[in-house]
Amino acid sequence: MGFRPEYLIPLAILALLFFGPKRLPEVGSSIGKTIREFQKSMREVSEPHEEPTPSVAPPAQQPQVSAPAAATEAPQEQGHAGSVG
Repeated sequence: MGFRPEYLIPLAILALLFFGPKRLPEVGSSIGKTIREFQKSMREVSEPHEEPTPSVAPPAQQPQVSAPAAATEAPQEQGHAGSVG
C-alpha cells in the first residue's frame, strides 16, 4: 500500500492549515528528531551489547609529607609597641 502522492498532497495542505507556515518547519524538525531517537533506541535494544566491566585500580598511595617544625609549633608572642605592660 504505502503513501501515494494523492494522499500526501491533501495531508500536507491540512498540516499547513493546522500548524501555519511559521510553525511547520519546527514541527517537522521535532518529528524528525523523535523518529531518529526512536530508531536509535530500537537498534540498541535489538543489538546485544556487553557492558564493560569497570576496572578497579588500587588507590594511589600518597607520600607522607611531614610539616616543617616551624609551622607546627605555636607562634611565640612578641611585645607590641603600644602594649601596656
